[in-house]
Amino acid sequence: MQYISSPVSTLCLGQAASMGSLLLAAGAPGERRALPHSRVMIHQPSGGASGQATDIAIHAKEILKVRERLNIYAHHTGQPIQRIEQCMERDMFMSPEEAKEFGLVDEVIVHRPLALVADAVAELGNTDEGQKGGDGDGSGSNKGKGEGSG
Repeated sequence: MQYISSPVSTLCLGQAASMGSLLLAAGAPGERRALPHSRVMIHQPSGGASGQATDIAIHAKEILKVRERLNIYAHHTGQPIQRIEQCMERDMFMSPEEAKEFGLVDEVIVHRPLALVADAVAELGNTDEGQKGGDGDGSGSNKGKGEGSG
């Protein structure tokens, strides 16, 4: 997402957990939103490794590399890396308001945006016009359309 030139808007509808929370936070500044009953969860990278000791060591190194990428959270939230590490030590669940305070989102949407309401009303108007008949001016008149001719 960081390499896309267009601004990316993110929205948490239900729950953004683990990598989902990173994607939520990586949205364009001012374009990161959450609905009021959503949840956000951050935690340290984890993985289940099994098999030979060398395979387990490879997985452990990879988890440490991923953990080093915590600076992505720091960049998008404005939090110091030490705080990010501390908060991610265990699963940390947040309300939308807490996620906003933490810097993961910019806005908690509590009302439907007026632009969406205006678009919905305009759509209703377009539907009604098609049902009015007449000359398309909404008056229902058929003047000049050959009425009364014999």
